[in-house]
Amino acid sequence: MSLACVPQTQCPLQRHISLAEFTTLNVGGSAEWFVEPRTITELQAAYTWAQEEALPITVLGAGSNLLVSDRGVAGLVISTKHLRYLKRDLETGQLTVGAGYPLPRLAHCAAKLGWRGLEWMVGIPGTVGGAVVMNAGAHGGCAAERLVSVVILEPDGTLAVVSAQELGYAYRTSNLQDTPRLVLQATWQLEPGHDPAQVKAATQKHLSDRLRTQPYDFPNCGSVFRNPQERTAGWLIEQTGLKGYQIGGAQVSQKHANFILNCGGATAMEVYHLIRHVQTTVADRWSVWLHPEVKLIGDFA
Repeated sequence: MSLACVPQTQCPLQRHISLAEFTTLNVGGSAEWFVEPRTITELQAAYTWAQEEALPITVLGAGSNLLVSDRGVAGLVISTKHLRYLKRDLETGQLTVGAGYPLPRLAHCAAKLGWRGLEWMVGIPGTVGGAVVMNAGAHGGCAAERLVSVVILEPDGTLAVVSAQELGYAYRTSNLQDTPRLVLQATWQLEPGHDPAQVKAATQKHLSDRLRTQPYDFPNCGSVFRNPQERTAGWLIEQTGLKGYQIGGAQVSQKHANFILNCGGATAMEVYHLIRHVQTTVADRWSVWLHPEVKLIGDFA
């Protein structure tokens, strides 16, 4: 399989591309095969090719909320970063956005229009596709709240429009997780007609709050653990005395204990061991098992 492009497209098909530069943690090995489709047609072709070759498929958006194994990822890795189109319906107040569209940019776009509903997105370093799959949220808002529908690439290569009600949304989860169905675009129903200055101010306040309380000085993957019902994960970790705890180049943030930082030269395995150490230490102290929000990709045996 010495192909230069995905069959019947001009989309380059690359081999052994390091994924560290494609993740916000800056760790991880190489992709066996790697593509960056610029259109849905190219993405469909890449997906079909991988299936014909019996290759596993992994999708990357902004590379946040991911921990990629140092041993790399087998099969085909599809980056959606070029699927960044946005369509606005001025009559209905709906925004339809490609899977690779960055969430902060989407929040600012809605604010400039004076459309309320996505202010909470501004500080999340992810993309639309990932937000829809995991029901990303912050500041009391989440992806599922105003979501109308998504376009999904089904395992048989066909496209399907699926309503938000069909996706089984709950806290940081949906029935799209751990399935071969790929999100290509999403449509949100917003509240048009507001003063853009006021929506911008609310959006900026959310961003300022995140910059004040969360670490942005070192590479990280965002919140590592889901919040249990009793207490927040950050509070449990902090009260266990784990702020600043370090394994190799991986460190529990001093600023927010639910973040793990790459302080320089960290490996994915060091981050993995730090996650496990936090889980077991918190469980010993509080009898609460913290479930990761970050998704592990590849072999961590």
